[in-house]
Amino acid sequence: MHYGAMTESNGSDARDQRDQHEQEVQAGQQERMPDWEKRFRAPRVSLPDWAEDAPDRSLFVSNATGTYELYAWDRSTGEQRQVTDRPNGTTDGVLSPDGAWIWWFDDKDGDEFGVWRRQPFEGGADEPAAEGLEASYPAGLALGRDGRTAVVGRSTDEDGTTIHLVRTGEAPVEIYRHRESAGVGDLSHDGSLIAIEHTEHGDAMHSALRVLRPDGTAVADLDDTEGGTRELGLEVLGFAPVDGDTRLLIGHQRRGRWEPLVWDVATGEETDLALELPGDVSAEWYPDGTGLLIVHSFEARSELFRYDLASRALVEIPTPPGTVSGATARPDGHVEYLWSSAAEPSAVRSTAGGVVLDPPGMKSPGSVPVEDVWVEGPGGRIHALVQKPKGSTGPLPTVFDIHGGPTWHDSDSFAAGPAAWVDHGYAVIRVNYRGSTGYGRAWTDALKHRVGLIELEDIAAVREWAVSSGLADPDRLILTGGSWGGYLTLLGLGVQPDAWALGIAAVPVADYVTAYHDEMEALKAMDRTLLGGTPEEVPDRFEASSPLTYVDQVKAPVYISAGVNDPRCPIRQIENYVKRLEARGAVHEVYRYDAGHGSLVVDERIKQVRLELEFAERHLKGVTSAQ
Repeated sequence: MHYGAMTESNGSDARDQRDQHEQEVQAGQQERMPDWEKRFRAPRVSLPDWAEDAPDRSLFVSNATGTYELYAWDRSTGEQRQVTDRPNGTTDGVLSPDGAWIWWFDDKDGDEFGVWRRQPFEGGADEPAAEGLEASYPAGLALGRDGRTAVVGRSTDEDGTTIHLVRTGEAPVEIYRHRESAGVGDLSHDGSLIAIEHTEHGDAMHSALRVLRPDGTAVADLDDTEGGTRELGLEVLGFAPVDGDTRLLIGHQRRGRWEPLVWDVATGEETDLALELPGDVSAEWYPDGTGLLIVHSFEARSELFRYDLASRALVEIPTPPGTVSGATARPDGHVEYLWSSAAEPSAVRSTAGGVVLDPPGMKSPGSVPVEDVWVEGPGGRIHALVQKPKGSTGPLPTVFDIHGGPTWHDSDSFAAGPAAWVDHGYAVIRVNYRGSTGYGRAWTDALKHRVGLIELEDIAAVREWAVSSGLADPDRLILTGGSWGGYLTLLGLGVQPDAWALGIAAVPVADYVTAYHDEMEALKAMDRTLLGGTPEEVPDRFEASSPLTYVDQVKAPVYISAGVNDPRCPIRQIENYVKRLEARGAVHEVYRYDAGHGSLVVDERIKQVRLELEFAERHLKGVTSAQ
């Protein structure tokens, strides 16, 4: 058909018919698509960031194109615009306080080593955002309200951490340098003060704070480690959003958990909120500086409060049961928050009512809720989250899905990966082992020197419960996880060879010594803290904690996926482990993909899950075939 010969009306009719046909085709494809794949493909968004001095301008991340990228959103007009477009995706971006610029981090294929670029909010060409600074790993960023000032943190193997003051049209000025890890915390509202977190004392798990002037001179220091004799951390939560206000909101661990306090860096006065809440507490300022938005996390769930600084009143902000992954107070006093539960997909909601961002396209199917299980372990009560297919009875093929971090925790939040296993007939158990956050400082800090082995003791205790309770079939147990969870998978297959029928490790640490020498500098500092030194200083500890040490004891089939550009769990150390498997003819498969520590491409994520499901189907009996 020759479209050029049509009238405008007929052309419009033809386009409508073609669009309708394409929509029908897409609808048919979606109808045939299994639920587990829909969960990955369904458009989702992050909690929008907004410009302090132009609150109608926002920035968020979405997978709407099939790759996670940055999007600008003008709330006054409703217009949304894709900002970045890279083959391997982009998620690191910051909106300037005046709303004029979007800064985004440009690395190479997920290697996390790159430079900051910026783009006008309205659109236009990208340009270097911090000219004169060479590529590095990022170590924090704070942007000034004047539209021309930035504080840029950098990390390299050669220099350790450096922090620079960058002003448009001027050469960058170095204001901080140290071999140990550090990072930019915040820039005060009037640009006169810069807060940084540092670990000059050598403990990468517990930061101290320093406040600098723009010329690099120190204004104040706060260090709860007392020279390393007390392992108490501090974190920057943000300066008060008022010109001339020297109050800095920080997090501390003085009562065995994370809590906020207000530190006046000019006078040294500390205002401890002393909130009577049982779990970890974080906070951010309300835009007028009169109150704090409190996020309380306890036993894998979270809730919101407003704290009035004048009256010291704490008022709950109603949210559904589940997990708040992020929250922000808007200038009108309403709070926007990203919420989900294991059964319900994530959504950006507002206390004003309704959903803030509802991307078009197919909706993600839900999943089954989690059940809480508490198991007595060698270091105390262990919290595990259990999901199982509706109406199922044990014993079931069971997946132990181990979280990364290690300073992280699984929560009652939506996760497409575990839901996919449940769809295929598996029970899924997630264990918040010692080292996990959210259960107090002592639980997190228990992970020292016997790294990996401690977590495996907790996982073994939960495994014993799962089998003895009748939930799990002992002959069909899968150990799996990504990053630190992938590390624990490989370590567990060697240390507990009779406990697991199958192992699936994504982007794991496999050879701890080689991983240490190849990984990014900030992770080397973390490993020195966890193990008490370098591989040369404490070789026995690295050997005891390395999966490579136990590779010849592995009996179960092993599946490994790895990003060839991964700076956190580099590819060379994985290849060393795989060669040992090959040398003894062990059953294994390896999938290498062109990205870093995970993929931001939806098709790639789906491919990886499908390969894992198919691997399990081949090696376990009596499981539902991969869809």
